[in-house]
Amino acid sequence: MFKRKLARPTKKGNLNSQSQFISKFFYLAAKTVASQHFISVSILVAVSVWTVWLILTGPIQALSNLILNWKAAVTMIFGSMVAGGTSMGGGAVAFPVFTKVLHVPPNDAKVFSLAIQSVGMSAASLTIVAMKTKVEWRFIRWASLGGVPGIILGSVFLAPVLPSNVIKFSFTMMVCSFGLVLFGLNRRRRRRNLAIPSWGKREQIVSLLAGLWGGVVSGLVGSGMDIVGFSVMILLFGLCEKVSTPTSVILMAINAVVGFILHQYFVGDFVEPVTNYWLAAVPVVVVGAPTGAMLCNLMKRKTIARVLMGLILIEFVSSLLLIPLTAKLLFFSLFVFVIFSSIYYWMYKSQIYVACSFVRESS
Repeated sequence: MFKRKLARPTKKGNLNSQSQFISKFFYLAAKTVASQHFISVSILVAVSVWTVWLILTGPIQALSNLILNWKAAVTMIFGSMVAGGTSMGGGAVAFPVFTKVLHVPPNDAKVFSLAIQSVGMSAASLTIVAMKTKVEWRFIRWASLGGVPGIILGSVFLAPVLPSNVIKFSFTMMVCSFGLVLFGLNRRRRRRNLAIPSWGKREQIVSLLAGLWGGVVSGLVGSGMDIVGFSVMILLFGLCEKVSTPTSVILMAINAVVGFILHQYFVGDFVEPVTNYWLAAVPVVVVGAPTGAMLCNLMKRKTIARVLMGLILIEFVSSLLLIPLTAKLLFFSLFVFVIFSSIYYWMYKSQIYVACSFVRESS
């Protein structure tokens, strides 16, 4: 009897402590929203974009288009959070889902990816700047300069002549080769740089070439500047994931804006149904991408790396399941995998930027 009487207050005490924890959590969440400047910036950007979206399209037309193209909007709920919180970019979700699942032509999927990232990743970039997150601006400036001719080369000259399956599977092989090296990198403890240790002509040329390479990939699949820039920052310059990720987000936002302008005003293929997909996804990405950027700021370095490797695994499996494989395609894909794996491995083993300025970050 005595033991039963003791058990009741203990259970009631647990319920009280749980309710106190929940109320305290919501109080802190509300206090954070009210006090943090970057959240106010994100809300202001989202409300501004929604207002313009409703005024230019018309409330009834905007909502009917959203309902009609709900698949694009749902895809970009996850895609925009990936865009703002990782180096994969929203296009790395939009392009494979649109081409492999929704059977949208690759060029339309690419144009949509660039157009939607010009909105979502720009919103995420504003949030990153408002949060005063550490980024490597020197790399952004020089890689962006290389990205302009790169995206023109990829969009105008290479995309029309390369088969769509080759483009899709080559992108998969590129990110898979990086994922393999990233997996090896995170199996051992290594010090990370919080900034590029030295900056001169060599670093400028490397950043310019990385931007050119990333721009070509973005011109082919609508994404890639971010993952290429991230791989160079992580493997060659030895930057920490928490610095490289927001840097790659801003870099891809700039490249996406350039690509969007190129396709809208020069190539002229930003037309229906791409515009309808875009209008359906715009109100989603201005919330999802900044949210992803905030989550990335809270995550630890190893968590970011694990999320990235998980996304790469999904990309690989989906390509195997949904792209018809031929002997010629397999041979070409293997060639791409070997080339990129060799480049990534060389950067990983080069140790050019190992210096006393390295800072060990907690994982």
